[in-house]
Amino acid sequence: MRFTTLLSALTLALFGLSTAVLADDIPVNTGNGKAGDGQNVTFKGNPLPLSGKGLKVGDPMPSVVLTGAGLAPVNIADGKGKVRIINVVPSLDTPTCDAQTHELVEKDPNLANSVELVTVSMDLPFAQARWARAAKAKNMIFLSDYKTGDFGTSTGLLIVPLHLLTRTVIVTDKDGIVRYMQVVPEISELPDMPAAMAAAKALL
Repeated sequence: MRFTTLLSALTLALFGLSTAVLADDIPVNTGNGKAGDGQNVTFKGNPLPLSGKGLKVGDPMPSVVLTGAGLAPVNIADGKGKVRIINVVPSLDTPTCDAQTHELVEKDPNLANSVELVTVSMDLPFAQARWARAAKAKNMIFLSDYKTGDFGTSTGLLIVPLHLLTRTVIVTDKDGIVRYMQVVPEISELPDMPAAMAAAKALL
């Protein structure tokens, strides 16, 4: 009963809040959790279990096909040759995810000239495209894991009871190796995006 109540509260928080919430009102979490089976993130202090093979620094990005623009299949492991920041969010239609993705796009507008910016979520590709148009985010690639959840299980970032991805920022080098990764311990809070950007710039 308690778990059902928690899921109802989380669903309301994720999908029922007004987008009028300001980024300045959302705390930044500089801590780091772990991905994979047996690990948890929290929502307002309540644990949510993660599932899959936990990705960690030093690992190559797994070969996983997601859905990109125009419903085209895109293998996320095919980004070799570029430093990338992979912005993982539960849903772009929520205030925290919206603020997180805006920060990556807007904090350093010149970053996309040398670093590939990617956002991955369970949102339908149509919803991702709508967000990109509204945000005028022309220098970001959007990929959806809605079909199979394979990205979530291959990285250990799948929140089991919700079939959503947990809030994470990953930086990969030009060989596709993970060099920085923050699994935000409390999913209602923002990641330390400046730290991820600094990690990416250090790889150029």
